[in-house]
Amino acid sequence: MQANRFNIRTPPGSDWYELTQEEVLEPDIPIVDPHHHLWRIPGLDYLLENLQNDTQSGHDVRKTVFVECSASYRDTGPDHLKPVGETEFVAEIAEKSKEDAKPLITGIVAHADLTLGGNVEEVIEAHEVAGRGLFRGIRHALAHAKHPEHMTIVGRSPAGLYENKNFQEGVRTLGRLGFTYESWHYHYQNKEFLEVASSAPETTIILDHFGTPLGVGPYESEREEIFEQWCLDIAEISALPNVYAKLGGLAMRDNGFNWHLGDQPATSDELVEAQKRYYEHTIECFGPNRCMFESNFPVDKLSISYHVLYNAFKKMVSHFSDSEKLEMFNGTASRVYSLK
Repeated sequence: MQANRFNIRTPPGSDWYELTQEEVLEPDIPIVDPHHHLWRIPGLDYLLENLQNDTQSGHDVRKTVFVECSASYRDTGPDHLKPVGETEFVAEIAEKSKEDAKPLITGIVAHADLTLGGNVEEVIEAHEVAGRGLFRGIRHALAHAKHPEHMTIVGRSPAGLYENKNFQEGVRTLGRLGFTYESWHYHYQNKEFLEVASSAPETTIILDHFGTPLGVGPYESEREEIFEQWCLDIAEISALPNVYAKLGGLAMRDNGFNWHLGDQPATSDELVEAQKRYYEHTIECFGPNRCMFESNFPVDKLSISYHVLYNAFKKMVSHFSDSEKLEMFNGTASRVYSLK
């Protein structure tokens, strides 16, 4: 079994999360969580029971989408097909999720090496078979860390991946076959993401985690400068009608808000105060019908509990209409991933 990319060694204990408790807000909003992970790592397991403990903590989470995390790859066989092991692993867990009332794992976003170009179709077909009807798309992250020594989650894609013509052809192949592409990358790569999205106008493309504005290492003292450029980048990306935005993933250690160092997890008010401007700008640019709230659990769980995180989301859009809220919490994700 291949270890995943997350360099997480000391997850908080359950007693830490109990220190921040809140009443669940608007518990009747039906939620699709379009971004979580599952993995089996000694001392760090995050499996169906863990996911259900979080998603059943008060909010009405009905469906979820798993997103690749380089876990449970095949140990044998051709290298280009090894990521299919992750889809096999998650599809089996998804079957078990049917035994409970909710939530159901109803989508899988897997990994494939898109530098295979058109030849990636073989890998896509293998994911379709392994996914038992749940395979929805591919994430081949652009993330390339310039300062890995400061990072908890180190993006190891080669610099310049976005320029690779075979990679761009791979992204277009996904669209031709009716599947999505999404990227995790850092704020200084938003222009790269823009070029990839522009090169594949027929492919539905998802921006993960706001393009990960960093706040550690050399970026710790540059938050305002980064935010200013980030705003311009998000506005430019949103002009492409094939791109959708996930709202979340800003409570990672690498974002630099440092809640994981606190005596207790962040409150929803603390998250809103620190991050609301990122959410407001992205929603303003994309519109509610192209935005979807994501948990990014268990990565963001290092800073905040699930029910508190979704309380923060609900507070940030409290002034929106019921139909607009439904889009961001459910509708957009259901359409983009063709969830049943």
